[in-house]
Amino acid sequence: MDMMTLWHLTAWEFAALAFAALLVGFSKTAVSGANTVSLALFAAVLPARASTGVLLPLLIAGDVLAVLTYRRHAHWPTLWRLFPAVAAGVVVGTLFLMRADDEAVGTSIGAILLLMAGVTVWRRRAADRAARATADAEGGPGGRSGPEEVTSRAGRIKARSYGVLGGFTTMVANAGGPVMSLYLLSAGFRKLGFLGTSAFFFLIVNTSKVPFSVGLGLIDAQSLLLDAALVLFVVPGALLGKWAVDRINQRVFEQLVIAATVVGGVQLLVR
Repeated sequence: MDMMTLWHLTAWEFAALAFAALLVGFSKTAVSGANTVSLALFAAVLPARASTGVLLPLLIAGDVLAVLTYRRHAHWPTLWRLFPAVAAGVVVGTLFLMRADDEAVGTSIGAILLLMAGVTVWRRRAADRAARATADAEGGPGGRSGPEEVTSRAGRIKARSYGVLGGFTTMVANAGGPVMSLYLLSAGFRKLGFLGTSAFFFLIVNTSKVPFSVGLGLIDAQSLLLDAALVLFVVPGALLGKWAVDRINQRVFEQLVIAATVVGGVQLLVR
């Protein structure tokens, strides 16, 4: 029995999963948050809970490629601030998965993503106004050159809040990318720092989720067989992302991340 027969997939359904796998690679090396489209495609083709188990190994493959590409640009103080809160979120997400149905999962995460996108847009507009005011007062250019200080009280509170939400959403539906993307944008990360930090973050977090997913029955021999076929499409997606990211300026990059988050949030709400 071949893989497509085992999963009862048509040729068009497999093509949709292959395209989603390509988007996984692209999102890891270019526009983080775009993999929410992959999440929606997987959930549309496969049973919702099973789709998370199939998608996780593909995300890890994309994470490995992203780390190899951007490993020199990670900001480790930010990562150490996030990990304890993310671990708590993963535990909460596991408990939620044990009780919630697919509709509750999709609605909860979609609402969180749209809320976070709105907050991020509001914060960035406020920051831009402040930067322009500073530039006018000092007679020079405004704006941020790098990530904000994560050791401040406000920075710690924000890291914990986003960390718990990120851990919860990544455990429940592999949808932590948009949440953490919004956190890194709100913290003022530039493009390469953003990609390097998120690459290490998701490699560590997604790998730590494997035992939970196996325990819940989301990853098994059947899901890994489908992964073996789909992982071939992650690599060209990552290469395409690496080519594209050098051609996207910072402002467009940030707009694409927020737009991908909004699209993913809407898809989860209407799925």
